[in-house]
Amino acid sequence: MPSWRQWLGAFLYLCFGLTGFVAIAYATTDIPDDLNSFATQQDNVYYWADGSVMARTGWVIRQEIPLDKVPPKVQGAVLAAENASFYSDSGVSPTGVLRALRAAVGGGETQGGSTITQQYVKNVYLSQDRTLSRKFTELLLAVKLDNRTGKKKILQDYLNTSWFGRGTYGIQRASHAYYGKDVSKLNASEGAFLAALLKGAGLYDPALGKENHKRAVERWSWILDRMVETGHLSRAERATYTKFPEPTGPGTGGTPGAQTGYLVELAKQHAVRNGHIKAADFDLGGYQIHTTFDKARTQALTAAVRKAQKDFDPRRRPRTDKYARIGAASVATDGRLLALYGGRDYLKQGFNQSNATTIPAGSAFTPFVYAAALEEGVQRTRGGPRTPVTPASLYNGDDGVAVRTPEGPYWDRSGKVVKGQNDGDRDWGEVTLRQAVAHSVNTPLLQLGLDVGLDRVESYALRAGLLKSSLGERVPPFALGENSTPSAIRMAGAYQTFAAGGTHTDPYSVSSVTRAGATVPLDRPKSARAVSKRTARAVTDALRATMTEGSAREAGAVRPGAVGKTGTTAGNTAGWFVGGTEAETTAVVVYRMALTDLVPLPLKGLGGDAPGTLGSDRAVGLWADYIASVK
Repeated sequence: MPSWRQWLGAFLYLCFGLTGFVAIAYATTDIPDDLNSFATQQDNVYYWADGSVMARTGWVIRQEIPLDKVPPKVQGAVLAAENASFYSDSGVSPTGVLRALRAAVGGGETQGGSTITQQYVKNVYLSQDRTLSRKFTELLLAVKLDNRTGKKKILQDYLNTSWFGRGTYGIQRASHAYYGKDVSKLNASEGAFLAALLKGAGLYDPALGKENHKRAVERWSWILDRMVETGHLSRAERATYTKFPEPTGPGTGGTPGAQTGYLVELAKQHAVRNGHIKAADFDLGGYQIHTTFDKARTQALTAAVRKAQKDFDPRRRPRTDKYARIGAASVATDGRLLALYGGRDYLKQGFNQSNATTIPAGSAFTPFVYAAALEEGVQRTRGGPRTPVTPASLYNGDDGVAVRTPEGPYWDRSGKVVKGQNDGDRDWGEVTLRQAVAHSVNTPLLQLGLDVGLDRVESYALRAGLLKSSLGERVPPFALGENSTPSAIRMAGAYQTFAAGGTHTDPYSVSSVTRAGATVPLDRPKSARAVSKRTARAVTDALRATMTEGSAREAGAVRPGAVGKTGTTAGNTAGWFVGGTEAETTAVVVYRMALTDLVPLPLKGLGGDAPGTLGSDRAVGLWADYIASVK
């Protein structure tokens, strides 16, 4: 038998050897630069204008939040439940280490009892394997992290990466998943329940069964009692929490769907562009995008479109109805996008019909010609003076009138004289410019465009908010919008210029963006004077006459005082209506087009033999249904 000196020597040798081994292992173990993918990945959350969640995007349901946004009593609940000595320990639990060693020697799996620092290390740097080697690495990393990083930073990162069930990582998303509010609004009782989930969400989510509910209540009560012991809660306040704070049931997840997908995509583009956010950073997630979209209006607009589409039956009429499409958008006076309809289903068709620049504006473009004339006057002789015009100025409204320049009739490139054509080939005789706009008489406005100067018309269309890229060549049909293809969003915003007294603000879809509790600066669209107040009033008066005596009288009865303008194209490939109330302006376009070649097709026969095959009639009816359903 070895002597006691030999036993002592062997023991000291073992101790020194283990100490040396641990020291070398500690020195050679580095904190990894790369965290587990889910530890950095977050989702982006989009909100309706009223603050309710619209959708979220991303692979991981997680949102980072600064520790100072987490109420102290909620922090206290977590500390009481998981690691009361967190702020005084070295990052590891000696008792937990001993339990792990006993289990390993006895052949069992390693046990729990880890500190918050150990749990965080396991969550973000290591696998979830319960082995001795993984536990040893966890201990080394926990001690090293505790020495290098402040306790508050560790607690913040732990709360932002822990699993809380219902598909969520981090206490911020858990707060929304279980209580539908930011973590900053939680009380101590609600915080105690969320802290209970850290022990195992699958065992403590009450929605998963009666046994879970019983366990959740028991652990919630224990945590509150424990908070009194740790000094995070007074006995008096603990006595007030007698009723378990029942969380809400599991939600649907908020994945972008049929219509919200179009809204989310538009808001994303706006946030990235105007917030100067790198695409790679945005894809990492963590952004809260507060949009301008009104949920009730969006639902009402979608319902109105669905009603209009009931007449379209591609199974019975594949030649006319197969490619039927509708785009619509509502814009407020200050440029806020309130609602839009982008297509039947974003998940099946990413092409946004409200933001497409493929459809001619037709005679819906003529208010810009009218505004330019009222601002700039006309010039009928080459080099002669410009003379003013008024809403009462007379023009020839007959069908087939030749368009004239100071030198005579205008000849096109094929050698033919360009002539105007009215809907239904109707002769109107002499009409005032106000009547021409109100009744959508094309021939006077075609001539007016040349008298004003198409370059000046283009200038005012741009001032009103139409994009240069959507405007066509400056030839006579330009005055009737035949070669310009603005989107429904831009048309609504441009008409809103007149409702705003001549001041234009570009349409925008995002009111604010935040990340980790900090505001992301956004470039705000600036208002600019497009036309004088006098001209804006004159154009608005003509558009109001459209609703009382002109081409949209039926819609005028739905909302007295509303303004609007119908729009048709020479080839009957699109039907427009742009109508406005005191709160917003909405543009609706009905057309037919295959997405394979993006070439507009004739509307003739759309919806079978039902009336309104011009398209503009259908657009007017859709607008009326929409406006009638919103307050």
